[in-house]
Amino acid sequence: MGARTRVTACVMALALMASGASAADFYDGKTVNFIIGSAAGGGYDTYSRLIASHIGRHLPGKPNVVAQNMPGAGSVRAANYLYSVAPKDGSAIGMVDQAIYLYQILGTPELKVDATKFNWIGRILSNSAVLFARSDAEVKTIQDAFTKQLIVSTSGTASKLNWTVLNNLVGTKFKIITGYTGTNDSRLAMMRGEVQALSMPWSVLKIEDEQLLRDHEINLLLQTGADKHPDLPNVPRMVDLGRNDDERKLLAIFSSQSTVGRSVVAPPGLPAERVETLRKAFWEAIHDPALLADVKRAKLELEPMTGEDLQASIAGSGELSQAMIDRARQVAEMKK
Repeated sequence: MGARTRVTACVMALALMASGASAADFYDGKTVNFIIGSAAGGGYDTYSRLIASHIGRHLPGKPNVVAQNMPGAGSVRAANYLYSVAPKDGSAIGMVDQAIYLYQILGTPELKVDATKFNWIGRILSNSAVLFARSDAEVKTIQDAFTKQLIVSTSGTASKLNWTVLNNLVGTKFKIITGYTGTNDSRLAMMRGEVQALSMPWSVLKIEDEQLLRDHEINLLLQTGADKHPDLPNVPRMVDLGRNDDERKLLAIFSSQSTVGRSVVAPPGLPAERVETLRKAFWEAIHDPALLADVKRAKLELEPMTGEDLQASIAGSGELSQAMIDRARQVAEMKK
């Protein structure tokens, strides 16, 4: 090793040591607030609390991490808070709706963020929601929904958006019901017969409603993700309902949110070394034997993605023509 190389290595080592010490000094004795952009119960809450309960041990100084639900407008409230109000120092992170970038593309009026400028910390799980209906509903398969009405609860903005788009683009006959708070309320409404269907992440549905599936009390109609889940080879995707290339391209825009899934995000404007610290802690936590034991105990799934790859994926997904964006806004019933 030459003299110059040794000097460079020493400088890099000292910089890394200084960065570690700085992070430890920052987090020591602090509380990190983990903002959950949904009500208690359901997939967002479950996965948020899972990572929040473990990531603190992997941050320098081992700060306390407190999970805080901040529901409202399909997590737009939480996204706006993390983007503009939360401290930009690494003491506030969270999980927002996987469709937050899609809402931005569509021009959701209440949304005041540029999702590409968030610091994406890492993905816990990709997500494809599954639309399912009571077995006594007239709609037994998704093809039936083109000729028969299906009453669907949409407790989140993403599901309402999907069913609105399908109604307007390909002619499904979903009667969309809003007003139920969270997945648990929607499920209870379905059990009471107030609605006939709702959607949930497959990873959650197959655990929480295992008995309904086993007893054939519900029928699986449609997957919303870009890719078919290996468990569901015979359940069509939303994009499969497109009748031509243009319709399939449009539906692909709305399916792209499944890549984000259940991901951790931090405000924009964080120091680069703080972002690196959070991403490193996330990746260590997601492979921590204690977290993996919790995952196994709760029968959950993991499909992690690094923060760097997630950031690149989001940055690269916005190459859409204005004509395509305008058409997407039209079928989504978004005002210009």
